Amino acid sequence: MNFRTAHSAQTCPARGRRMAVARATLLRPQSNVSSSAPSSSAPGLPQTLKGRDVEDYAMWRCIEAHEGQRMAVPRGFKWSGGVLDQAYEKCGQVTSEYAKTFYLGTQLMTPAQAKAVWAVYVWCRRTDELVDGPNASKITPKALDRWEERLEALFDGKPYDELDAALTDTAAKFPLHIQPFRDMIEGMRMDLVKSRYETFDELYEYCYRVAGTVALMCMPIMGIEPTYKGQLEPVYRAALALGTANQLTNILRDVGEDAYQRNRIYVPLDELDKYGISEKELLTGLHAPTTGAMDDRWRNFMHFQITRARQYFTDAEGGVDLLAPQARWPVWSALILYRQILDAIEANDYDNFSKRAYVPKWRKMVSLPVAYTRALMPARRR
Repeated sequence: MNFRTAHSAQTCPARGRRMAVARATLLRPQSNVSSSAPSSSAPGLPQTLKGRDVEDYAMWRCIEAHEGQRMAVPRGFKWSGGVLDQAYEKCGQVTSEYAKTFYLGTQLMTPAQAKAVWAVYVWCRRTDELVDGPNASKITPKALDRWEERLEALFDGKPYDELDAALTDTAAKFPLHIQPFRDMIEGMRMDLVKSRYETFDELYEYCYRVAGTVALMCMPIMGIEPTYKGQLEPVYRAALALGTANQLTNILRDVGEDAYQRNRIYVPLDELDKYGISEKELLTGLHAPTTGAMDDRWRNFMHFQITRARQYFTDAEGGVDLLAPQARWPVWSALILYRQILDAIEANDYDNFSKRAYVPKWRKMVSLPVAYTRALMPARRR
């Protein structure tokens, strides 16, 4: 998909929906797929799929497992109860330390849901740290291959350590599908070999792999509003939209850090070119040499990027209201707080080279009751 197509899909919602439906039809599970097959036994992602098709393929596998309540691990899986309890406790501690607001929201979930979400969070964090942590410079593709082998064993009921066991136990209690976990590891592989993205479609695949995957992992745990009798697809697509919105926000916030410290450019190169910005200029920062003010080209470019990210947040809102009541507050909190980072970028005059956009603590505290109110009063009731 070139820039014009991506842009038109963003500015023309009807066209974007038609394109999504066409892709989804091709990737929807076929009627001859056995409903009794365990979720982890489905074949991996076809190597020919790229861009948004990667997301669609995984989404349909997850919906199929969710609708059929198919557990990837036999319910008889058991580790020593004390060891497993300790593992979940460690997962909760890590989540509390690194995702404080989200952890607070999990306190409204059932104990089983909260522990399952912690287990997913910790696996994702361990996976991310392979390429973004203190030992990232030593990580090779073979190391990621070994991590994927551990994942496959984990879903086969053979966890390597106690933290893996927490996720194995989760997969025995909730209808998780292994595909988004595989896809996240592939996203880490992309970070090892890819530092530029030519088009938004390329970037979209990356956003799915490192963030949208989390939405697919968590959906079966968070559950659906009991009174909702519609299809799961719109709920899943809204969750994926939130993952994309969050990752796009991360990218826009960290432009300078990624450029200066990692020689990485995540924003699409063809869109930079459209606004007359060279790769070299981005790597050195687009400040006016005399005043230090931001270049108007960069302001216009960032305005376009932020507008698109906000549209993904908007696309996500309806789906949050369709989640089970106990899951809405943490998701609304994440949506509202992350969207405010975009406001902070604008308040910094789009300077994401020398200033870091952040949401002050007082604003976070004010936002939490707003999120709680939204969780209690879905849009269809207001």
